[in-house]
Amino acid sequence: MFKEIYMLALVSLFLSSCKESKKENLSYLVEEWVGKEIAYPVDMAFTLWGKDTVDNMLGSTPYTIVTYADSTGCIGCKLQLANWMAFITELKKIMPDKVKVYFIFHPKEPEEIAGLLKRDRFNYPVCIDVNDSFNKLNHFPSAMAFQTVLLDKDSKVVAIGNPVYNPRIKELYMGIIQGKEEVRKERFAVQTEVFVNNKVISLGSFYWKEEQTVSFTLKNVGKNPLVIEDVTTSCGCISVEYSKEPVRTGKDASLDIIYKADHPEHFNKTITVYCNAVDSPLKLTALGDAETE
Repeated sequence: MFKEIYMLALVSLFLSSCKESKKENLSYLVEEWVGKEIAYPVDMAFTLWGKDTVDNMLGSTPYTIVTYADSTGCIGCKLQLANWMAFITELKKIMPDKVKVYFIFHPKEPEEIAGLLKRDRFNYPVCIDVNDSFNKLNHFPSAMAFQTVLLDKDSKVVAIGNPVYNPRIKELYMGIIQGKEEVRKERFAVQTEVFVNNKVISLGSFYWKEEQTVSFTLKNVGKNPLVIEDVTTSCGCISVEYSKEPVRTGKDASLDIIYKADHPEHFNKTITVYCNAVDSPLKLTALGDAETE
């Protein structure tokens, strides 16, 4: 029975926040993955910062979270290491020794991963899978939102989705791990309406080493206070600052977006705002050109 509950919850969560290709239809993905057993290569090795080997990583715990990242696109954007560290810290406080988290990366350049781990002080073991052996055994979806799974003690998938990309998936994971029958609770019974004058803002062209800041304004045009639950970004090069205080009717909430390029590039980044608006989550875009001169 719980499998059916998880499947319904997952589909409803992703339908409210994601649009995938027909090939990776949400219902098909959930049906395919929930209950699937995850396999591991016999020679799988975990290291700290890509160097020091860590023994006895694979072991039995009531739950395991496995996140995989392939070599497609910006690997730094996919990983969001700082958000994972915050999530692991929360897991350890609430459920010590109950959940393991495995990070398995297949980068184009292993040195790039090692550099990112050092830069973000990511002091957790990872598997740098040069041959992509783990994915060859399990065939993860191409969409990065579906390259993280929650497993039970038998290594079978009970939920799919990335908890650091989507706070509602995080809530689902937490509910399952803590044994709550209601695996998805609605935090916001009282909703409001939000008006965003400009959902796409261009930062133009600028020298790539210069940090850029831009602000989005959300106006509460409904009858109830606006509460921003969480804000996520599609890249670790973007951070967001905002007030967590409720916004009264007729007042504005400001989201300050800070962009710091890792290298020269044209960028087009998504900021997702989870709040008690009727049309939540809100999708905002910051784009521009970080140039060498």
